[in-house]
Amino acid sequence: MATSESIIQALSGSLLPRLHHSDPCTNNSSPVHALKLNVSNTRKWSKVYVQVNGYSRMLHNCRTYGSRRLFDVFRWKKDASRLESMGCKCRQAEIFCGGMTEDQNETRSMGEAIRPRSVPVNGISSAMDIEESEVGKQFKHEKGGPFSDGMSTVAGTVKDHKYGETLEDEAWNLLRDSIVYYCNKPIGTIAAKDPGNTSILNYDQVFIRDFIPSGIAFLLKGEYEIVRNFILYTLQLQSWEKTMDCYSPGQGLMPASFKVRTVPLDRDESATEEILDPDFGEAAIGRVAPVDSGLWWIILLRAYGKISGDLSVQERIDVQTGIKMILKLCLADGFDMFPTLLVTDGSCMIDRRMGIHGHPLEIQALFYSALLSAREMLAPDDGSADLRRAINNRLVALSFHIRAYYWIDMRKLNVIYRYQTEEYSYDAVNKFNIYPDQIPSWLVQFMPSKGGYLIGNLQPAHMDFRFFSLGNLWSIVSSLATLDQSHAILDLIEAKWEVLVAEMPFKICYPALEDVEWRIITGSDPKNTPWSYHNGGSWPTLLWQLTVACIKMNRPEIALKAVNVAERHISGDKWPEYYDTKRARFIGKQARLYQTWSIAGYLVAKLLLANPNAAKNLVNEEDPELANAFSYMISANPKRKRGLKRQGFII
Repeated sequence: MATSESIIQALSGSLLPRLHHSDPCTNNSSPVHALKLNVSNTRKWSKVYVQVNGYSRMLHNCRTYGSRRLFDVFRWKKDASRLESMGCKCRQAEIFCGGMTEDQNETRSMGEAIRPRSVPVNGISSAMDIEESEVGKQFKHEKGGPFSDGMSTVAGTVKDHKYGETLEDEAWNLLRDSIVYYCNKPIGTIAAKDPGNTSILNYDQVFIRDFIPSGIAFLLKGEYEIVRNFILYTLQLQSWEKTMDCYSPGQGLMPASFKVRTVPLDRDESATEEILDPDFGEAAIGRVAPVDSGLWWIILLRAYGKISGDLSVQERIDVQTGIKMILKLCLADGFDMFPTLLVTDGSCMIDRRMGIHGHPLEIQALFYSALLSAREMLAPDDGSADLRRAINNRLVALSFHIRAYYWIDMRKLNVIYRYQTEEYSYDAVNKFNIYPDQIPSWLVQFMPSKGGYLIGNLQPAHMDFRFFSLGNLWSIVSSLATLDQSHAILDLIEAKWEVLVAEMPFKICYPALEDVEWRIITGSDPKNTPWSYHNGGSWPTLLWQLTVACIKMNRPEIALKAVNVAERHISGDKWPEYYDTKRARFIGKQARLYQTWSIAGYLVAKLLLANPNAAKNLVNEEDPELANAFSYMISANPKRKRGLKRQGFII
């Protein structure tokens, strides 16, 4: 990792430009930014310019403290007691973020700069409408400006009993109410805004994985600014110095979530500043770092470019460096023999102990999608050549491994049932020494004659036969599953509709862990009781992944049927986080109401069903070269393959 090439890249491509690019107080995208800030009457305007790669760039006032990628060169705060975070200086009753010219001597009051709104901000305080930015003007939607108060006009609306508004109207109002502002700019949405629950925990934070459906909903509505801000601000939080018991995670890790906090400026009560305080897992339940955050970030970055048409974000030096850091973290060599990504339990959407440590399907599908997306966005320079080759090699091996060994249907189940064990040879059929007795009794009833799915996990002498929804759906979206496998997964969903959908889509996994197995694997987790939460609960947010997968396979009627099921009572139930019981008849016992990604998942599903062509911006099509390589590996002689020398790459 610490190669001379990476050091040169860090100094010339990722060090200084990062200070410029995610400029939080201006939307001016020109190379030179003239930014002013007034914190108190005694402070004077100042400009600091830095020459980087031939461009004169101004250091922004919303500072970044403690980033390891700066190697302490620009550590402007040395007080160890302060939060290491992003800070935007703001006066108590006045906000001065914008492109005011230097000859403006009179300060603008808050009433002149922003208009008050009755909508809460950050889930707590009173919100304000921000003036339309240059980015917002540039990508203004033809039917309304960014964050307009107009109602949604998506076709196929369902009338609600509340003053004649549609479900989409209600959902859009709730989604916009959840927007978080930093330095007067929208940067994300909080996880939930449940007024009846006094235990906030971390539901008032912006989660990267939770914001994905929110961001896609805004993109599909033509409201691009919030997604652009989210991408750039979370990038500045990458590679933080926060630690878990004196141990730092790998460089390139993206946080699980962040929170906007207001703190006194330099211990001066007359002035305050906003800071972004990230959580990399050191405060999370179980203290597990999020593996999927960086993968989702890459996927959202690609979606932003394809939907908005603004490719300038992904072409920036700091964004390119961020992509490479995530890839290097994921592609690093280790002890593992498999091409799949080795992770700990609870490091993805299923963020509690559920026995998914090792190589869970969800992470592999997101990993495959992120590799394809990153390869598409990487700048064609000499510095990325080795990285591209490493990506191509990993894509071939990963697709072969998942398609060949994770797939199960009636034919494959019969093969496993007749496995011979303790096979020692290069051409063994039972390569992972799976014992036939591992086939659970429920699978015999669950497996339809037509259809199949990708199992949840594969390790030596262990196959996790559970059906995990997100992993299977995203395998379709990313083309990790073959065309036939993708159709078979949708066939299984149709055949097992009463099990996987029932009265509220969509069950996160099937079946639930029960009895002794539940006590051993979950540690008797009281939140993960059978058919609740991550242990077989039903999550409405999965509607959008189901919809993308169905549209890609030209079977939108499946998604439409699921949306119709959800519309029956999701609004009356106040948009819960999840549902309990086998048929999803009860609101989750600890579920938050007005869960943002439940709202956003429904909106994305409706928007895509109204405009199916938009789904092509979210999917990864089958790569012909990968398909040819996959066919070759199927027909290749295992003994001859063993003789091939593995080529190493400096990444």
